[in-house]
Amino acid sequence: MNDNSALKGLKVLDLSRVLAGPWCTQLLGDLGADVVKIENPDGGDDTRSWGPPFVKDYHGHETNLATYYLSCNRNKRSVTVNIKTGEGQRLIRKMAEQSDVLVENFKVGGLKQYGLDYASLQKLNPRLIYCSITGFGQDGPYAGRAGYDLLIQGMAGLMSVTGRSDSEPGAGPLRIGVPLCDLFTGMYASTAILAALQARNIGGKGQHLDISLLDVGITVLANHASAFLNAGVVPKRQGNSHASLAPYQDFPTADGSMILAIGNDLQFARFCEVANKHDWLTESRYATSTLRVKHRNTLIPAMEALTRTRTTSEWVTLLEHNAVPCGPINSIEQVFADPHVKARSLRVTLPRNTEDGIGSIDGVACPIRFSLSPIVLERAPPALGQHTKEVLCEIGLDEAAIEAHRICGII
Repeated sequence: MNDNSALKGLKVLDLSRVLAGPWCTQLLGDLGADVVKIENPDGGDDTRSWGPPFVKDYHGHETNLATYYLSCNRNKRSVTVNIKTGEGQRLIRKMAEQSDVLVENFKVGGLKQYGLDYASLQKLNPRLIYCSITGFGQDGPYAGRAGYDLLIQGMAGLMSVTGRSDSEPGAGPLRIGVPLCDLFTGMYASTAILAALQARNIGGKGQHLDISLLDVGITVLANHASAFLNAGVVPKRQGNSHASLAPYQDFPTADGSMILAIGNDLQFARFCEVANKHDWLTESRYATSTLRVKHRNTLIPAMEALTRTRTTSEWVTLLEHNAVPCGPINSIEQVFADPHVKARSLRVTLPRNTEDGIGSIDGVACPIRFSLSPIVLERAPPALGQHTKEVLCEIGLDEAAIEAHRICGII
């Protein structure tokens, strides 16, 4: 790893699967940590087979490796260990003794039977930061339940504010298009780990972190939660419009749609000038953002009739030049063709030194930019067990012992 990376020298033992945990540990790996991903020898992380779509090899033939797995497992070394065996448990304990951080997302108490819970490992390594990611947390009446992103989006209230208004065709609760609760939980977990490392720098001790998808899902309700808690308002679905701003939504154009994100009165005034709608500037109903929200039932239809008179590109060019926030609604293909996205080098390609015929993997660059501590993008998502021998040698096993473990099904 890069000698100047922010987390150089940090060792992370990753016992997590699927998305929230791997998203957390991928970020730690991007920041320079050495992340060892522990996988079941029989198939590995569930997401390796979560397809279609699947990756294609050199010859264009579909493999059995799902693209889902590739999204959250770069900058890691894959080690296969059967933790249901006593020797497998001993190997994990040995790795934990030499690690700074352990991340796991088993059900509450799931690792205790193997002697791999926080209480057991803390005795071996008092400096260990042990991060448990679960659906509902380590306590409470739901603690024993499994948690999945879709389930949490519903229970946390996110689906109650996502989708078309009840007055519109196609109304009803709708999940957000990406697994938001998983992704935010991974981000909160990585932030908590960094804070715990700083606390360890001061006090010398590690600690147990309890990160819950439901807790995070409710936290990211943000202004919606505040509206209920402080004003007694129960937010409802309202499509792409904004509860507190107008116009702030999608609008039809001559060839599709665009986004207008007018956040203050000066921006609205500039829009009116550019669009040659001077009468809107003197209309008392539209004088402030609060009034425009109140009278959106007349303003928005009038604006929709206007925006249909030009193409998306024409509107974007016109409004951007006059400092009115706007933009297209891109497909994923259009995102990666965008000149700004290209200029920011957000598409990255990592070579993959494996024998499965997959020569390289494309991904999205880490969005963090340091002036002194470069992001590490060195390892493509690993093949199952690709680094087993390498890591076991690092904890003291010789080749004969490793081969014996392999024959016995321990690795």
